[in-house]
Amino acid sequence: MAKKVLVLAETRDGALRNVSFEAIAAAKEISGGGEVFTVLCGDTVQSLAAELIHFGADRVLVAEDEKLANYTTDGYFQTLKKIIDDESPEAIVFGHTSLGKDLSPRLAARLESGLISDVTGLEQAGENTVFTRPVYSGKAFEKKLISDGLVFVTIRPNNIAPLEKDESRTGDVKSVSVEIKDLRTIVKEVVRKASTGVDLSEAKIIVAGGRGVKSEDGFKPLQELADVLGAAVGASRGACDADYCDYSLQIGQTGKVVTPDLYIACGISGAIQHLAGMSNSKVIVAINKDPEASIFSVADYGIVGDLFEVVPLLTEEFKKVLV
Repeated sequence: MAKKVLVLAETRDGALRNVSFEAIAAAKEISGGGEVFTVLCGDTVQSLAAELIHFGADRVLVAEDEKLANYTTDGYFQTLKKIIDDESPEAIVFGHTSLGKDLSPRLAARLESGLISDVTGLEQAGENTVFTRPVYSGKAFEKKLISDGLVFVTIRPNNIAPLEKDESRTGDVKSVSVEIKDLRTIVKEVVRKASTGVDLSEAKIIVAGGRGVKSEDGFKPLQELADVLGAAVGASRGACDADYCDYSLQIGQTGKVVTPDLYIACGISGAIQHLAGMSNSKVIVAINKDPEASIFSVADYGIVGDLFEVVPLLTEEFKKVLV
């Protein structure tokens, strides 16, 4: 049965996040041929609407307001709740990002609906969509479906492939007005501690360091390799706790959960808390001096050696191929 599906598009630094396109692809699967429309929130975001249509959206609703310039739970909640009430979608798809994880439970509670979070795959079973999500820190997977009522899901970035961009697609772009009032939180300034490079949660390639980097300067070879590969730099909790890098780079059970195409672990022992954040990466390369390190148990390729010798060699070889 065809469904009308709402997708929340996310932006960062004036550009659409890739998870927005992945959410549209998931929504297309859920819709069964029904309409997929996106909601785009911000202060000046109208120019981004066409790209959402090129990636599969049938319609875009643009909510522009200076109170939406930076994300706040109240501002986005009031906006989405009004649009949901007006449009009555039968399914909603968000990214499983910091924004989606904050906003979706509140909306689901107010809508008195269920919520399937952190979806990594989906398939059709008759008239229902079956969603796959990890449990027990990625050690197992469960399949869930919503047989009645609103279908509300969040999808993990880098797990559902976006549709191919088609610049010939056209669709309706409409501005919507929402009265946003009684904001309990006002964002006055955003100070980013993370690197200005590739977004860690959406990176296709990640070079991560652990306690084996030994110091803040130890991350420099990793950054050089990342620059050559167009990768993001991440870290284990051990490296963050040792003040080698900022906690914004932490990957693991208490940090970011990532699923890149290639994960290069440098000087990371492979504690279970770290594996919970990266074990679903498509290809894992481990570099460690200890041949018994736990990281090798999940690695597709392992290099037993000193990362300060191996990483520069990799960088030089990749430069010959890529630069």
